[in-house]
Amino acid sequence: MGFQAFLDIAVVALRFLLPVYAVVIIYQCFASMRRHRRPEKPLVTLEEKSTGMQIPVLFWENSIGRSKGSDICVDDPTVSRDHCVLLRRQEGWLVSDIGSKGGTYVNKKKARDRTQVLIDDEITVGSTTFTLKRGDEFQDRIRPSWFFSKASNKGSLQPYKLMLLITFFHLFMTVEACFTNEVQNFEPFTVFLCLEALLWSFFFVSTVILKRVNFELEALASFLTGIGVILLVRQEMRSAYIQLIAAGIGMVLFCSLVKFIENPDRVNSWRMAIMIGAIALLAINIVFGTVQYGAANWIKIGPVTVQPSEFVKIAYIFVGAAALDKLQTKRNFLEFIIFSAICVGALALMGDFGTALIFFATFLLIAFMRSGDFKTVLLALVSVVFAGTIVLKFKPYVADRFAAWGHVWEHAQDTAYQQARVLTYTASGGLSGVGVGNGYLKYVGASESDLVFGLLSEEMGVIVSFAIAFSLVALAFYARAITTRSRSTFYSISACCAAGLMIIQSALNIFGATDILPLTGVTLPFISAGGSSIISCWGLLAFIKAADERTYAAKRLKRHKEND
Repeated sequence: MGFQAFLDIAVVALRFLLPVYAVVIIYQCFASMRRHRRPEKPLVTLEEKSTGMQIPVLFWENSIGRSKGSDICVDDPTVSRDHCVLLRRQEGWLVSDIGSKGGTYVNKKKARDRTQVLIDDEITVGSTTFTLKRGDEFQDRIRPSWFFSKASNKGSLQPYKLMLLITFFHLFMTVEACFTNEVQNFEPFTVFLCLEALLWSFFFVSTVILKRVNFELEALASFLTGIGVILLVRQEMRSAYIQLIAAGIGMVLFCSLVKFIENPDRVNSWRMAIMIGAIALLAINIVFGTVQYGAANWIKIGPVTVQPSEFVKIAYIFVGAAALDKLQTKRNFLEFIIFSAICVGALALMGDFGTALIFFATFLLIAFMRSGDFKTVLLALVSVVFAGTIVLKFKPYVADRFAAWGHVWEHAQDTAYQQARVLTYTASGGLSGVGVGNGYLKYVGASESDLVFGLLSEEMGVIVSFAIAFSLVALAFYARAITTRSRSTFYSISACCAAGLMIIQSALNIFGATDILPLTGVTLPFISAGGSSIISCWGLLAFIKAADERTYAAKRLKRHKEND
């Protein structure tokens, strides 16, 4: 057997290996997330003075009141429905009255905003008195699992082993890209080496320098980012390098944002400044934006083109979650409603209706988390249907997309040309794909961005593309699961909304390209080409990372030992 024949067999074998390999990596990421969870034991307990009943305090922020929706429900007619909030901050446990009729008292003294409560202090609400008692906060600790340390739970991979798995997956993709049916070219190896240098540098900074106690989220994002970069090497090498540089900027933003929002009190103080900055960015975009792909949401700065709306997504989550950080505060929520209207209106003026829809859907999510009221959501939905009707009337190209929706084969040569090619080439890719660089969808416009799910399906197979789609959905479930262990309402809401935003964006990308929904021209998180998009995705991931209570476990344990 000659070398070329052996090489051909090896490349074919990789096509069948990579789908299974991708599933294994994604499983390992989420298995580690599930196993490395802080035991849900009480941080402290409230002991009712008259009965001696122990009420566990499980959260970092706890609403206390007569309402059944309160975290700590008090069956006492003298207690207001929403009476006070017991919360944990760096300086200790604090209690804040939220406009109750009878007031809140600590050791028989009326509590003001954030009155400190020490162990064995008494908290009186209405005619009920509680004593703050120690809980199991420091009993079970998750051991740091960086670099060569053992995983804290049986069956989980050590972080560096998970990174090795990801590196070899990217290597196998690169080998496929080097030996395509068209031509053999070893330049993709240069991109691969730069990619892995970036990912391992990020791993070293996160686990050794910053001493993060877990790396599963970053590993998943690194895995997806690498796939997106390598898919570009057979389309336009320059785009692959741009994507690499943008990913590096995104990782720096990720680390900076996690550090910035680690103090919940800092969040609210910056809310207004970030809101004004986001509005200013949109205004600059409206004035100086250039039209690309039907929307005037691009700004050219020399040889670089940026999409400001991608960065506004980060500000939008920050402002929306910060507006709800103080429980039961209506004024902040009104500010957020106005901010949302400005964002969606500006995006509509730019013609970027896909991103406007993402913002609106995220607003619905935040609004429901704030009120729990379906009537609020229904009213907003009626408003957007009315606005959508106006858009279809005055924007003919949007109406054309809706006309082609569900009739892809009737418009296969005109308005549904892209979706028809996606469906055709996805079918030709089958389960294992035709190999990186061997697809034909790459010759269709926007295949590396809006249609990337089809490109992924054709070249790597539907198993890989479905596994990636599943990983993004699972990310939302993970964000929801960690909210009960978050240190503040801000982290809970921002994590859920950041994950929700990425899910909505993924659904619009995948279902739009496959004609299940109208094509809206949005990117697939971490995979699609686009520097602004990849930076934004890493920034959104920071909210989910910050919500993970384990992120700060090592610091609290060290502080606790010092206090002892």
